[in-house]
Amino acid sequence: MFAWFTSLADWLVYDCFGLSNQTQVGQAIHFFVEDVSKIFALLIVMIYSIAWLRASLNIERVRGYLAGKPKLVGYGLGSGFGAITPFCSCSSIPVFLGFTSAGIPIGITMAFLLTSPLINEVAILLLFSLLGFEITLLYVVTGIGIGIIGGALLDLLKAERWLQPLAAKAYAMGRESSQQTSQAMPESTAISWQQRHQFAKAETSEIFGRVWKWVIIGVGLGAALHGFVPAGWLEANLGDGQWWSVPLAVLMGIPLYANATGVIPVMESLLVQGVPLGTTLAFCMSTVAASFPEFVMLKQVMQWRLLAILFSLLLVSFTIMGWVLNLV
Repeated sequence: MFAWFTSLADWLVYDCFGLSNQTQVGQAIHFFVEDVSKIFALLIVMIYSIAWLRASLNIERVRGYLAGKPKLVGYGLGSGFGAITPFCSCSSIPVFLGFTSAGIPIGITMAFLLTSPLINEVAILLLFSLLGFEITLLYVVTGIGIGIIGGALLDLLKAERWLQPLAAKAYAMGRESSQQTSQAMPESTAISWQQRHQFAKAETSEIFGRVWKWVIIGVGLGAALHGFVPAGWLEANLGDGQWWSVPLAVLMGIPLYANATGVIPVMESLLVQGVPLGTTLAFCMSTVAASFPEFVMLKQVMQWRLLAILFSLLLVSFTIMGWVLNLV
């Protein structure tokens, strides 16, 4: 599927623009074209698909099911749902809004949001085929653990007070409706395909119109760094496993951009070149879940204070995980 976007970027950058794939400028522009086209396509498809399904979803049943479970179980369910859904950080935003609209506790929603970009079934299959069962299991358990711990902490801090007005309003309305005995759309209400399409079309237009420019900015910054970081520099500077190499690797991953699937070959390359496992996982998780492009996009649903807390939580989690894994 994604090969089509690579071919599009090849044709546009190398054939139409006449740039060379051996130059840093050519590689950076190719990265930009491929990832922007891919993210735009995924955004449109995922927002529309989720909205189409959500048009008749009885969100009270979802909220009631989660509300009826102990909070720790709820965090586990939210994190587990994030692990099995193939959403990147940008396409997780409409799901995030759907969770808040349902009045689902913010910690469960954040557990989903933290885990979703880190883990998906394609990444698991690639990781298993390249690095084996043990590292794959370690990666999955770590990602889910970060989601559960992060969700619990953000619930404790009452993070809903730091949502952007759009998300805060959706959350407040969801909590209010969850306390009412009647619903605007009961479970038995039938919705036509045309009604689903109109609902999904309107939601796609609204959300995409809000985030497209941030995708351009975020991927543009990532592409500039992607094309100008010298090959082999990471291996040369992070291969000895010093204590400072883990936080350095985490910080280096922030300005870059990759999804969980795309970062797996990078992970393999770093391990083959002798970068310790903890440092490698810390760098790759930072690239996927704490990257600057992701936080630019999440600014649409979170205030700066919540973004800073989320950002700090991820950096500390990745650093501690890297140190522990390097020791063992």
